[in-house]
Amino acid sequence: MSRATAITTDPIADMLSRIRNAAIVNHTEVSFPHSKNKETLAKILVDSGFLAGVQAKDENGKKTLVIKINNEDEPAKISSISRLSRPGRRMYVKATAIPKVRSGRGIVVISTSRGIMTGHQAASQRLGGELICEVY
Repeated sequence: MSRATAITTDPIADMLSRIRNAAIVNHTEVSFPHSKNKETLAKILVDSGFLAGVQAKDENGKKTLVIKINNEDEPAKISSISRLSRPGRRMYVKATAIPKVRSGRGIVVISTSRGIMTGHQAASQRLGGELICEVY
């Protein structure tokens, strides 16, 4: 009998929870179902130095995303990762109102009209959008 997969109403929140939980228990990798938005978000976190790597795999016709949280014998670089905008309460900001996370030590990820990017990139391009998450 095959194991049924749970369908979530907020796949980004599920992704962030899996990363948070894996970092807490010192796992080096975590995998979950693939989507373009999740892959883009993971690449932003890799580019910002919070994750060690991201890879898309095709297993039995289903694409999965494998995220390397940290290298062996290293602590996780993420101390906190949280979802800001939720399906029940969307949060939008203008380019001038993009929040700073921990005095610039963290990042905020925003979905803009030109794609998903960090708050710093969005502010430099004068773009507002939906707040996805904050990481530090």
